[in-house]
Amino acid sequence: MTFGRKALDVKTDFKSNKPLPKPINEMTAQHGQVISASTDGACSGNPGPGGWGVLIRFEDGSVTEFGGYEPATTNNRMELRAMLEVFKHLQNLPLHPELTIKTDSKYLINGLNNWIKGWKKNGWRTSSGKPVLNQDLWQALDRSRLQNVPLEFVKGHSGNKDNERVDAIAVSHSKSRGMKLDSQEASNSSKGKNKVTLNSSVNINKPIQGELEKLISRLDMINHIAHKGYSLNTNELSELLETPANELNKKEGTWKWRDWFIEPIGDSQWKLKTQHQKKSCTEENKSE
Repeated sequence: MTFGRKALDVKTDFKSNKPLPKPINEMTAQHGQVISASTDGACSGNPGPGGWGVLIRFEDGSVTEFGGYEPATTNNRMELRAMLEVFKHLQNLPLHPELTIKTDSKYLINGLNNWIKGWKKNGWRTSSGKPVLNQDLWQALDRSRLQNVPLEFVKGHSGNKDNERVDAIAVSHSKSRGMKLDSQEASNSSKGKNKVTLNSSVNINKPIQGELEKLISRLDMINHIAHKGYSLNTNELSELLETPANELNKKEGTWKWRDWFIEPIGDSQWKLKTQHQKKSCTEENKSE
């Protein structure tokens, strides 16, 4: 079977009910029923920068992956966010009657299957009267839940390929490293001929292993941050440059790292600038 690939990196606002970007819906609508889905969340520090990942399989062998990032969050929130995103994504797709959504979060499964009923009766308070943590996400999950699709617990890091894959996606987002996401689409010649069942094994591409590919992904992320003008705190910059935070704190004034200039902007915040951006700023200062 030959696959075509298309990278997908989706970030959505869980407080809105906006549909996922059109390219994903166009790609997935033609591949038959969804036969499997997996989610995971990760946090670089807890709390800290977080990421979530989703993998969906279709009966013709196609695979869709997507994920997202939040700058300050917790591991539990990212687990909930991943499940919310897959609920929203699957709402308008044909689902196999035996479909389950796999997760390694018992907190998520217990919350949706057991605790949420009591929380709702108690006005979103626990049995001890305290406000439910992550109430915004639990309420969004309650509104979006697919009633006939059960959750299935999968032990993390136990060799389950899809669980390992969504973990890798979530971790890459939490560390702002960037990662090549796969969307494997069955070729036209194979459509309708080799339908896979729930018990079939479908090979997926493994996470990028080569150090050079990892470096290129990281440099692309740095360049994106510089062009967008995003600011980073010291810990985030330390993760991005793979430089100890105490070394960054010793830096004075603007300094150069590879093809970028790193500029302190106060309160342990930094901005990255490309050489072109730095030159433009210098020219503007001269003209003043």
